[in-house]
Amino acid sequence: MTEGLAGDDVAIEPDLPIVDPHHHLWDGIAALGPRGGRRYHTPDLLADLGAGHRIVQTVAIECGAHYFADRPESLRPVGETLFFLGSAKGASPGLCAGIVGHADLQLGDAVAPVLEAHVDAGEGRFRGIRQSANRDDDPLFDNWPRRPPPGLLADPGFRAGFARLAPLGLSFDAWIFHPQIGELADLAAAFPDTAIILDHVGGLLGIGNHGARPAETFALWRDGMARLAARPNALVKIGGLGMPFAGSPLHMREPPATVDELVAAWRPVVETCVELFGADRCMFESNFPVDSATCSYVRLWNAFKRISAGWSADERAALFAGTARRAYRLPEASEAISPPAAARAAPDRS
Repeated sequence: MTEGLAGDDVAIEPDLPIVDPHHHLWDGIAALGPRGGRRYHTPDLLADLGAGHRIVQTVAIECGAHYFADRPESLRPVGETLFFLGSAKGASPGLCAGIVGHADLQLGDAVAPVLEAHVDAGEGRFRGIRQSANRDDDPLFDNWPRRPPPGLLADPGFRAGFARLAPLGLSFDAWIFHPQIGELADLAAAFPDTAIILDHVGGLLGIGNHGARPAETFALWRDGMARLAARPNALVKIGGLGMPFAGSPLHMREPPATVDELVAAWRPVVETCVELFGADRCMFESNFPVDSATCSYVRLWNAFKRISAGWSADERAALFAGTARRAYRLPEASEAISPPAAARAAPDRS
């Protein structure tokens, strides 16, 4: 095991515009470990965004943090949308240019005022809902946080709430595990006018029973992805490959993974997604800080740039920015995100 070359920590192709369509802001989640689950607020995000790559816009994704404590339960997640908006104040307009919040779609028609509250709170930045449905019967997941009920995506109440998204111009971010991809394909077929964005390549599991038979698991994942790719309203985020459930030996390793190691580990998944969906329905994501348990922000984007180096300029423009911008209805942007002027001028008090 060797340390990465110094070049691993220098951004390659630093002028390539990137829209990062998936990051979190939170006080920390201990279950994700000291790196991936650490406290991650705007200064931490800005430090990563300013480390060398040209990040022009980001999309903040719900993570169950900063909810209202004094509102009816259904409306408490709106507090997170306000937190995202406040976190972006004073920074470049590309920071948290899009916001994806949480709502319990099982409320059915009664979810409408919750969605409207998110839209109002987002001041033009709110783009969609994520309600995690990731569930697996392997005993390893018995204590999975925020574990959803089985069959959530087919639940009549959930679907009644889901039907409220398209009239408001909202998309749905799907966080599932790979055995559930077929269920998501059925949902996409039932709601062809709602954009469905699959997070983290569909949650390809590499632990427990799934990790014991990797070739079979990959084949099942690929079959599910092919079925979902047949639905034109489905898109996929390529990332989340540094999370603990993926079962990678690179997770939490010391020293952290080199770019060469990331490229070798991630290339089969990346190439399969682009083969099935096409670059115009795929977008690279950082999933920070969670994926920082495997590598730095600079190394993550270097790996994606290396993997895609042989693809056309149009394909790469879609993967790094165009697909995310279209999926989340973001305005054109070319200026790299930078810290607020006050933060840049502040003396170092460390």
